[in-house]
Amino acid sequence: MNQYAVPTKESRRLPWIDGARGFAIFGIFVVNIGAFSAPYFLYGGTSNTSSVDQFIEVLIDIFFQASFYTLFSLLFGFGFQMMKDSLVEKNLSVFPVLGRRLMMLIIFGLIHAFLIWHGDILLTYGIIGLLLLAFLHVKGKTLLAWALLLMGVSVGLISISLYEFRHYLGQANFFAAEQAIKHYQSGNLLKIWEQNYTDWLYANGGESYFLLIGTLLPLFLVGMLIAKKRWLHEPEKHQPILRRLWLLSLVMFAGLKAGPYMFGNPAWFSMIQDNIGGAFSALFYILSITFLFQMPRISKLFKPLQYVGRMALTNYIAQSLICFVLFYIVGLYSSITPASSMLIVVIIYSIQVVWSKWWLARFRFGPLEWLWRSVTYKKVQKLRRKEEAKIL
Repeated sequence: MNQYAVPTKESRRLPWIDGARGFAIFGIFVVNIGAFSAPYFLYGGTSNTSSVDQFIEVLIDIFFQASFYTLFSLLFGFGFQMMKDSLVEKNLSVFPVLGRRLMMLIIFGLIHAFLIWHGDILLTYGIIGLLLLAFLHVKGKTLLAWALLLMGVSVGLISISLYEFRHYLGQANFFAAEQAIKHYQSGNLLKIWEQNYTDWLYANGGESYFLLIGTLLPLFLVGMLIAKKRWLHEPEKHQPILRRLWLLSLVMFAGLKAGPYMFGNPAWFSMIQDNIGGAFSALFYILSITFLFQMPRISKLFKPLQYVGRMALTNYIAQSLICFVLFYIVGLYSSITPASSMLIVVIIYSIQVVWSKWWLARFRFGPLEWLWRSVTYKKVQKLRRKEEAKIL
């Protein structure tokens, strides 16, 4: 019987991984809406003076900032390894399929980054993900060694530099912020795209991609390691090590993400707080969700996360499109508070939960997932479920 590359069957999906992915989409939205709605996340400064808004910003910084792109990064590496294992199991060539998958992700990223929002992560994931092709056949210990080396060197060196220049940190670029407000509130699509390109260059220009290699690639590699060890494939079998990792991640999460606030939350510590603390918080979240999904009664409460997670790409892009309209077309840019933005997040995400459930009851993949898979496997995937086809 001839084997050919096909997407993962639903029966072989891991519900807790889909749930973690759905949770990551929520957390990323919580952080992204702050950057989508005002220039201060990118250029510094703030317009929020109320105690409620400041409290919300602290909560976001501790529990969300740098905790969910790291979670998504772990899941990206995890999924990459799962796909590789599936292809090897079918005795198929790995590099062409994974290469097409990454190139399509880069195309999605280019469209998203320059036509919708400068804070895109898809382009970055696609480009840095190409480096994963060099790690497909290495041992688990090698993956861990490279992850620790890259993260340790990049975060260590930059943190030392930030400490040396700590007295100059925290200064806002008020001119750039004013220009962003002016252009995003203009209602002129060309000016909006021009400002979006300016913001992208500001965030990603220069040595930024080398920095991202040192911080994102290690997370990809750890995700691959977890999948290679199959710890989350069979969580009950690996409970002892997973519980130790959960406790370690909780302690490091609390110490590195919340701990700095006991010392004034110094700006020079941000690389350690975000990248080391963020990595441990991501590990804590994914392990917690895995444990919760092993409890039948409790898992029902988290099942809605699965629907969003199975359509993560579609929902991620949809959030950006909705924000593009709300903040740049309707004109809410730089005019809402953090409390208002959190309300918007809850409303939109709730709608996405309902819509994702409705869609997946009728179709096998999300719209963008279907396109991505069709290109990856060089075959148009069946989209509509058989039951629906019979009814129609």
